[in-house]
Amino acid sequence: MSLGNNISFLRKQKKLTQEQLADRMSVTRQTVSRWESDEVVPELNRLVEMCGIFACKLDTLVREDLSCQSEIYSEIKIKRIASFKMAGYVIISPEPESDAMGHMDRWAESSGLKKVCPDVKIIGWDFPFVSQEQQNRFGLHGYAAACIIPDDFETDCPGASFSENKEADYAVITIKEPFVQPFERIPNAYKLIMEYLQANNFKEKNQENIIGCFEYEYQKNDITYMDVFVHVDGVTKADAFSMFS
Repeated sequence: MSLGNNISFLRKQKKLTQEQLADRMSVTRQTVSRWESDEVVPELNRLVEMCGIFACKLDTLVREDLSCQSEIYSEIKIKRIASFKMAGYVIISPEPESDAMGHMDRWAESSGLKKVCPDVKIIGWDFPFVSQEQQNRFGLHGYAAACIIPDDFETDCPGASFSENKEADYAVITIKEPFVQPFERIPNAYKLIMEYLQANNFKEKNQENIIGCFEYEYQKNDITYMDVFVHVDGVTKADAFSMFS
């Protein structure tokens, strides 16, 4: 890990030149260059100032290898997600994620949804209402999965409950190959989002008829990706992004 590499990486991520960063920090471009080459270590107050500019924590800046993270995680963005209807199912089991996702995939087939939408989008999120006894004694956990459905889709097929997620703002990050190290990469994505929200004075938002957070897995060019969404206070004025696009 190199502090200089981290400074250079974050500066480029913010699309700042060395001169622009120097101007914001009231130092010379040569000073920034010496920081990035590890010739000089910035003073603590300078590091704290950088954290404010880069929207990161001090521990992240000085201890982690951010250039490595850039290969796994995308830049975090705030997106307004348009309202969408969904058919969902909750499962409590030793492996609830695969069980819930598998159930909704089969439901999409039997309900006729796949005929209407061959590329069915299935999202998922943790279901927290599991007792300590269920978790500790039986190793059970909860997970909810839902198919996003068109507004005009109708079916009598049992096995799912219908609801609507209202238009809302989400912080979004994309993970590349999340299941290579699922117990590291996925939790770390949530950690990065929470650090981003804290650094930018955004807040999580709990609101009725809006999912607090969810995950969407997909493939592109034979590579698996996962988008992680965390609901935040309304902050954007941009057009709503459709989950179907």
